Amino acid sequence: MSTEPHLTTTPVTAGMLRGAVDIERTAHGLLPHRLPAAARRQIPDAQLTVAESQPSGVRLAFRTRATVVELDALPTKRAYAGLPAPADGVYDLLVDGDLAGQATVPGGRVRTIDMGTGSVDVREGLPGTARFTGLPARDKDVEIWLPHSETTEVIALRTDAPVEPAPAGGRRVWLHHGSSISHGSNAAHPTAIWPVLAAARGDVDLVNLGFGGGALLDPFTARAMRDLPADLISVKIGINIVNGDTMRLRAFTPAVHGFLDTLREGHPATPLLVVSSVLCPVQEDTPGPLAPDLDGGTLRFKATGDPAERAFGRLTLTVVRDALARIVEERAADDPHLHYLDGRELYGEADHAELPLPDGVHPDPAGHRRIAENFARLAFGAGGPFHAAS
Repeated sequence: MSTEPHLTTTPVTAGMLRGAVDIERTAHGLLPHRLPAAARRQIPDAQLTVAESQPSGVRLAFRTRATVVELDALPTKRAYAGLPAPADGVYDLLVDGDLAGQATVPGGRVRTIDMGTGSVDVREGLPGTARFTGLPARDKDVEIWLPHSETTEVIALRTDAPVEPAPAGGRRVWLHHGSSISHGSNAAHPTAIWPVLAAARGDVDLVNLGFGGGALLDPFTARAMRDLPADLISVKIGINIVNGDTMRLRAFTPAVHGFLDTLREGHPATPLLVVSSVLCPVQEDTPGPLAPDLDGGTLRFKATGDPAERAFGRLTLTVVRDALARIVEERAADDPHLHYLDGRELYGEADHAELPLPDGVHPDPAGHRRIAENFARLAFGAGGPFHAAS
């Protein structure tokens, strides 16, 4: 941590954090959460517990003339036994909406997962500092976007000029729920995940409930979304249900209806976009569960189900897309603000030929940009369901 005497320390407060649903005070500082405490008490697995605590889309926002900004934080990093250690998570600093600096916080806790046994080992570590220098010496709005793949306890800011709360932006709030791709898997840095890129193009404030492995139509997630303020809502459904092999078609259809019913309890006329999975060849016509394939020392995924069992209600992405399209069409007769988007319009055959999925499931940084461009055009562009709400 810095000891420069000319820097003034400002404790991080909940009012500085944007994109978080709940804030927990820890022994070190503030831990942003993306599900409320009531929902967290109902989470049945460690994967979602970790995913919702990783601050994808969460940022500190303040106004200052400072040319030097430091943020003390304690990261909890995720590693996999037998694979190379991941790179440190990136902190993006934006000045008046433009990327002006990047930093990392080395060290911290490390949570190592053995994918073969499911065991987890946690090694404790110390807080560190993300440091940004050379910022313009003028009044400016500053945002620090936290690493999307590291649980992060934020502790304090240090600056060479006073800090004040950022003014309210007055932009529409886009509430989005999805899986690991929405969470940001394989994206290079936190403002390069596709929902953040799409939000910038749509000029909206993002609340990102994209959870790696956790888009499973959980009722507690639906209730959380019901109770959050939102001007626009999207839900990306399918891939985790298929690759987790968590449902058959008989259970899936009423679960989708129930999820949408809950959203409509709190947002009866809000534009609501149901998005199916982007193209994922390993799961298009083969059921889950998905399994890691470590051959060659790199992580890829493979589907292990039997395609013949589709006749008995086993789910694939093709089956799920057909069901979602039918459900939305039926409901839209009484709900003119409900819309459907086939995920293959965001990333389809032509995109896969140009930008293949490195691990068989998740896009690379260029893939995130492609999905964002297509979503912005189809949802926020002229004729899109979110454009009509302008």
